[in-house]
Amino acid sequence: MTTADLSTTSNPSAANAAMASSGVRNTAAWKHCAVIALLGVVAWFVFPNQLSLLARIAIMAILVISLDLVVGYAGLATLGHAALYGVGAYAAGIVATRLTGDPFVGLAVGALAGAITAGISGLLLLRYEGFTFLMLTVAVAQIIQNLASKFSDLTGGSDGLSGFSIKPLLGFSFDMQGRTGYVYAVTLLIVCYYAAKRVTDSPFGLSVQGIHQSRPRMRALGANINAQLWKLYTFAGLLAGIAGALSAQTNAIVGLDSLSFEISAEILVMLILGGAGRLYGALLGTVIFMLLHHTAATINPYHWLFVIGGMLMLVVLVPREKLIGWMLPKAWRNKMRRA
Repeated sequence: MTTADLSTTSNPSAANAAMASSGVRNTAAWKHCAVIALLGVVAWFVFPNQLSLLARIAIMAILVISLDLVVGYAGLATLGHAALYGVGAYAAGIVATRLTGDPFVGLAVGALAGAITAGISGLLLLRYEGFTFLMLTVAVAQIIQNLASKFSDLTGGSDGLSGFSIKPLLGFSFDMQGRTGYVYAVTLLIVCYYAAKRVTDSPFGLSVQGIHQSRPRMRALGANINAQLWKLYTFAGLLAGIAGALSAQTNAIVGLDSLSFEISAEILVMLILGGAGRLYGALLGTVIFMLLHHTAATINPYHWLFVIGGMLMLVVLVPREKLIGWMLPKAWRNKMRRA
């Protein structure tokens, strides 16, 4: 039991305050999910011909949320997060190819594969900090990508996995218009966001944020630093595995690019655009990046990165409060601060 637990147990007023605070955080999580659901319904009717793109945005949003847990909340800089995503994608693809095309089975296996990969690699990675941790995450991702290439009988090698079919989801087939895939992806985005929000607002999540702010202080309070970070890293791997499985099932193809450094770098840019340490920032950054990518690549497929680079420089150099002031009305800014 930590010092905070002892003080709360011995002080009834502190316990009541903690319960009230927990209720407020739970309400905030539901409100955020309701907003996501509402925006998802609006997008369905406003962009009926772009549902495949919107499903892709929802999938990447889940992946960026998992990255935010690692980078924004735990303070662990990583450039190998695509490994967890790719493992989930390959696991779901292999299950669909060799065992069953049931989407729920594939999703569960993908999530489990991501969590196991994060748990095993985390035992090594979390022994280190800073630049060493960063480079080791890149090394782990490269090793997994190389293994996927070598075991071509199982993974398809450089050709990837394709030709597998996913069974109907609760009676609805995965269609070319992406309607079923969109509903599937948005529903899981809401579930994953709620789970991540509850974790970050829980005493466990607050202790991880304390570790991010000051490891020596949390160690002095009796926190098991490595154990706490390992739990969060494993949970982040589970969410990344869900995103990978979703990608495999909605696209019916898995390639080595799902394990690439490019994906790790892109989702980090998405997180920076939206703001690390705020789950809604992960959503905002993903939407901005994906829409800019789609629009700029349509206009000029060779130089779209100039637009993304300019946006990234703007976010890094201009204070966040000023950017929010430019984009949102004052009433919305106040609501975001309270959230």
